[in-house]
Amino acid sequence: MKFPRYPGAMEAMKAFHSSRLTDAAELVKDTLATHLPGGAGSLSTMFTQGAGGVASADPSAPAGSSFAGQSFVHGGKSLHYRLYRPSSAQQGMPLVVMLHGCTQSAEDFARGTQMNKLAEAQGFLVAYPSQTHAANAQKCWNWFKPSDQQRDRGEPALIAGLTRQIIAEQGCDPARVYIAGLSAGGAAAAVMASEYPDLYAAVGIHSGLPCGAARDVSTALMAMKQGHRPSAGTGTAGFVPVITFHGDRDDTVAQVNSQNIIAAATQAAGTLPIQIENGQVAGGRSYTREVSLNGAGEPVIEQWTIHGGGHAWSGGSSAGTYTDAKGPDASAEMMRFFLAHRLR
Repeated sequence: MKFPRYPGAMEAMKAFHSSRLTDAAELVKDTLATHLPGGAGSLSTMFTQGAGGVASADPSAPAGSSFAGQSFVHGGKSLHYRLYRPSSAQQGMPLVVMLHGCTQSAEDFARGTQMNKLAEAQGFLVAYPSQTHAANAQKCWNWFKPSDQQRDRGEPALIAGLTRQIIAEQGCDPARVYIAGLSAGGAAAAVMASEYPDLYAAVGIHSGLPCGAARDVSTALMAMKQGHRPSAGTGTAGFVPVITFHGDRDDTVAQVNSQNIIAAATQAAGTLPIQIENGQVAGGRSYTREVSLNGAGEPVIEQWTIHGGGHAWSGGSSAGTYTDAKGPDASAEMMRFFLAHRLR
């Protein structure tokens, strides 16, 4: 197979010859989106699981499940994504939107978080929007740009539109829709929760930053290293239950950012009683879990601090990048937290 001599084509060729077909497909899509008129949207049907398509990112996925690559178009802009449908998919299932970190792909993020396996076991759908090199050289979500921090503008409009389309097409339960992300994806998830409290019932932020923490690249780098607490009133009015995970030795995004996320959530939710739990993963890392409870004694804010953890998805699989198998299982804990909440 020959690829055009565009940046990214050589990486795609290497992935193809290494039998990493889904990675090759993603690289080809990114290259086309960057260099060809109309991008790769018209080729979305090439990147699907099943007859005539690219093999699943997880060959062990059970029969009847799918991990299809598709495109969503809104306002003249397109957003590629993969959607995992468990073999038991039916009307009324919850939906989880997962936003990857910089340099990652949808497939990579799915492998690392193992969220598809949880979806198969617990019965929910998972969508993985995919950032392109055309939108950001490092494939980061542009959480630090004012134009991508506002409702119905930029990337938030695309992600929200995609979420609504999947709800409609797949018959998901609109009261059980959740969003989560890692690093830049975590920061983007914070933006989505802030701007769309009427769409997402809960948010998971792993190694991320609060909405409004930066306004450009320079302030983003400063916030990542030193933290920045946004001024009161940032975002659309409305409290969204939040669960965070952050390693206390993260030298990419300082842990103070997680504390700022929790401070903003606490300000929105009001003063709540807090329970503190210290734990230890067998043969792995210790952690501290701080939980804020509402009047019914239900967790509405959770902050997990992974002691000795770095910039990686806690409890993730080494099959993906930026993972730490020694930590508590962030994916499982997020789903426990998510499924306890419904949109009011």
